[in-house]
Amino acid sequence: MPEGDAVFLTANRLRKALAGKVLARSDFRVPRYATLDLRGREIESVGTYGKHLFVRTPDLSIHTHLEMEGQWRVYAPGQRWTRPGFTARLILATADAEAVGFSLGLVEVLRRPDEHTATDHLGPDLLGPDWDPAEAVRRLSGDPGRPIGLALLDQTNLAGIGNIYRSEICFLRRVHPATPVGEIEDLPALVDEAHRVLVQAAHEPPWRAQAYGRQHRPCPRCGTALVVHLLGDDANTTRAERGIYFCPRCQPPHR
Repeated sequence: MPEGDAVFLTANRLRKALAGKVLARSDFRVPRYATLDLRGREIESVGTYGKHLFVRTPDLSIHTHLEMEGQWRVYAPGQRWTRPGFTARLILATADAEAVGFSLGLVEVLRRPDEHTATDHLGPDLLGPDWDPAEAVRRLSGDPGRPIGLALLDQTNLAGIGNIYRSEICFLRRVHPATPVGEIEDLPALVDEAHRVLVQAAHEPPWRAQAYGRQHRPCPRCGTALVVHLLGDDANTTRAERGIYFCPRCQPPHR
């Protein structure tokens, strides 16, 4: 699933292609909005909150979420698409650009005053202008017995982290991912690390992982082979388990 930095960079590309321009065509390939026509509306701005992306006209906000396989791509008019046409769920075209949302997990159109309803349930946005580390710490601390590796994935705690960055944050702080939140010695420092990593990935690409996806390869710090384990969630058995990468020596289990 694309994480906060990927959505942030996607918004940058869409902003360059669409912002300040008038829509020559819109094509919503989802039943609820199949008859909606936004031709003639100006795209005022493009923004994000966590993993949520918003393309805004003066009165409406087009809200999309990539979920597992979604992707936005920008083409010149008439250029051949590089993904199958049947996976396109939304097309926004101006006189000189065509933005196509493929396999989007969510497409909805909100009135601008109602845009907040899509994000009210989320924690502070790691890449937002109003990033609030104290609020992120407060939310994480609300469930002190939950493993930090699961708490970091919970978008209601802080918005923008996925499986890649939870592995990296725990690795950089030398914290075992199964450590309960309440037993982490310096939770504010871990939250600050999360902010630093996401900001660097969003503003200084390409970013390279030190732990994620590197099982059996040597730890950059101590040389021990990195491992990947599944971290279950006893509080929510319907949650899919995801592999989390760590160093068994640098990140020993909490005792």
